[in-house]
Amino acid sequence: MIKPDTDALDDEAREFSFAEQGHLFDLGGRQKLPSYIRDHRQRLRERFLKGGPDAVPDYKLLELILFRAIPRRDVKPLARQLLENFGDFNGVIAAPIDLLAAVNGVGPAVIQELKIVEAAAHRLARARILGKPILSSWQALLDYCQSTMAHRETEQFRVLYLDRKNTLICDELLAKGTVDHVPVYPREIVKRALQLNASALILVHNHPSGDPTPSPQDIDMAEQIVAAAAALGLTVHDHLVIGKSREISFRSEGML
Repeated sequence: MIKPDTDALDDEAREFSFAEQGHLFDLGGRQKLPSYIRDHRQRLRERFLKGGPDAVPDYKLLELILFRAIPRRDVKPLARQLLENFGDFNGVIAAPIDLLAAVNGVGPAVIQELKIVEAAAHRLARARILGKPILSSWQALLDYCQSTMAHRETEQFRVLYLDRKNTLICDELLAKGTVDHVPVYPREIVKRALQLNASALILVHNHPSGDPTPSPQDIDMAEQIVAAAAALGLTVHDHLVIGKSREISFRSEGML
């Protein structure tokens, strides 16, 4: 049976009592946290610790992060506003700093907390694939690419270099471009592969538009890289195009 979120309903409906309004400051003159906010934070922390991340929706997970940055104010409205502006949790933490700063109520402390979470998420996702056989950890690779590239505002091109056992030995962001173009140089890609003593490659780039459908330029670029790699005995396993909510594999689509 699905139960309503009574915490949120109670907290949003509750107002200061006259007694609370008379005790907004401690003896040192510092503003005290109203009891209804303090109690809500305590209940939310306990709910998260007992039930884990699946026990709280995205806006409450954002609240938990915002608690640290905004210790003495109700952060529910800001959490909801961030989700409305950027779509989902990943969109919020991956949002460019200038766009975050443009949201009313977001200051340096909030931006810092969000970017710490983003960096931690990327490192955890990367740890699941680095030094492991990529072809048998394919979903972990897709998760990593989605978390690091899906919400970027400009195109990025990265190459995953693999050894003879298809173990990831290096993940490099080789180029950053504009909203619809990124410069890629096949000779530089294969040159780097030789430096790393790599045997195979996986190419990855994103489409900021959100639609991962490959363009004619994407297909031509992949063909050039495959030809340059083949000339040196290197294998290109795949070329992934990352969109907002899905990705396209050249190998699966028969384009490689």
